Amino acid sequence: MNRVPADAENAHSSSLESCPSLRDVHSINPTQLMARIESYEGREKKGISDVRRTFCLFVTFDLLFITLLWIIELNVKGGIETTLEKEVLHYDYTSSYFDIFLLAVFRFKVLILAYAMCRLRHWWAIAFTTAVTSAFLLAKVIISQLFSQGAFGYVLPIISFILAWIETWFLDFKVLPQEAEEENRFLIAQDASERAALLHPGVLSDGQFYSPPESVAGSDEDSEEKQDSEKPIV
Repeated sequence: MNRVPADAENAHSSSLESCPSLRDVHSINPTQLMARIESYEGREKKGISDVRRTFCLFVTFDLLFITLLWIIELNVKGGIETTLEKEVLHYDYTSSYFDIFLLAVFRFKVLILAYAMCRLRHWWAIAFTTAVTSAFLLAKVIISQLFSQGAFGYVLPIISFILAWIETWFLDFKVLPQEAEEENRFLIAQDASERAALLHPGVLSDGQFYSPPESVAGSDEDSEEKQDSEKPIV
């Protein structure tokens, strides 16, 4: 006889434990959810996330830094005009640094086009630029005579190689995972707000409340006295 109530109690407790999400939805503050959703929508309206903007700034820094080093190298070799004519107009793969500058321009154009203008959410563009940069620099260091031209023979190829791989690491481990996490949070918050709206209907407006007109004080006593006075005296 006691087994049936015990089974019913166990079934009831298991049904309550199987619905944690429902209790969680009841505990959600709709105001906080709406504020969070509006913040996510504001980020989407900006068009580009903060971490992606930082990545684009680093790509720009890559180009400017390589350009600065190349200009310093032109001055060290005996003047910008003379060395520029020698490295650009009479380009020699084994002794010129002009191709390393063009490599930085190539990375800048491809990455800004892919991740700033097209807002790509894949790693293939950065993988392509890093592979081209690494292969070109390795071939140039092996074939060319850069090491016989002083410190810049070491600095420019090494700096260009390091910056390309830092960009790859930053995009693959910071930009793409963080944007995916923010998008998942937005979807979860939006779904929770929809469920909360179904479980917590909107607050009633003032026009939906009805208050009866106030009764005049002492009206009940006056009516009783009238009824007493109208009764016939026996």
